[in-house]
Amino acid sequence: MKNSPKTMHIDFRDQISRNKTKSFFLIITVFIVLVALGYAISQAFSPGYFFSIMILSIIISLSYILISYYNSDKIAIASVGAKPADKIRHKQFYDVVESLTIASGLPMPKLYTMNSNQINAFASGRDPQHAVICVTTGCLEKLEKKELEGVLAHELSHVANFDIRYMTLITVMVGMISIISEIFLRSLWFRGNNRSNNNSGAIFLIIGIALAILAPIVVYFIQLSVSRKREFAADASAVKFTRYPGGLISALKKIQAETKEQITKPDKKVSKALAPMFFSNPLKNAGSTHPPLEKRIQILERM
Repeated sequence: MKNSPKTMHIDFRDQISRNKTKSFFLIITVFIVLVALGYAISQAFSPGYFFSIMILSIIISLSYILISYYNSDKIAIASVGAKPADKIRHKQFYDVVESLTIASGLPMPKLYTMNSNQINAFASGRDPQHAVICVTTGCLEKLEKKELEGVLAHELSHVANFDIRYMTLITVMVGMISIISEIFLRSLWFRGNNRSNNNSGAIFLIIGIALAILAPIVVYFIQLSVSRKREFAADASAVKFTRYPGGLISALKKIQAETKEQITKPDKKVSKALAPMFFSNPLKNAGSTHPPLEKRIQILERM
């Protein structure tokens, strides 16, 4: 009797590769949207006009992102009021991370704790040498050692997979599209008689307006999708590090139970911008950057 798709075994290596490939093609899609928007604007007006907008958008987007990128660990820690973990008081936290770094070959990250009743954690830093891992007090109090190991392996996977760098790339591209669209739409009010009068130019102008309105919405949802794929990849990498999906599954089920029973409330300390970095969505809102807990559990149970 053949296994059904729901019960068929999944190799964590295939899962990692598949999600990285999907993330790559989603980023290519964002790039295609950027090119299509630029082409429509340049045909409606002139190539020089588009390149002027492009240069301005690159300067604004890169200036903002680079500051955030090189200080991502400090910004993340400061924004949630996290404190350095104590080696004696949080011995199990240190011991688990140390074991995982040995198994994965990663350098030891800086460890922090934040005061929250939620079971949650996040990793930040532009590369493994500048990484930090922060867990909530709820995570340390409510999880057994194997469950904590699964959560921390997931967070170390984000570090190993350079997910901060990956998400920074797509954030720059999404930011550029939003800025180009905004500048283009606002500039229409001031160009009046300078618009092209030929049929071709009018058609591209309409296409450009449509793309300028729709592109930021489309790439925003692509950005969410990329983030979800990276979460699936981190789950699979966690299994690679621990060789035991049971701990991570159990931790996710505890979070699922808390969410259903409303034991914990959305964490007011966490900003919407920081929410994608967490192990599970701390805001409990729609349009999540995280896959549904049920889906994550289902995939892990097949590994």
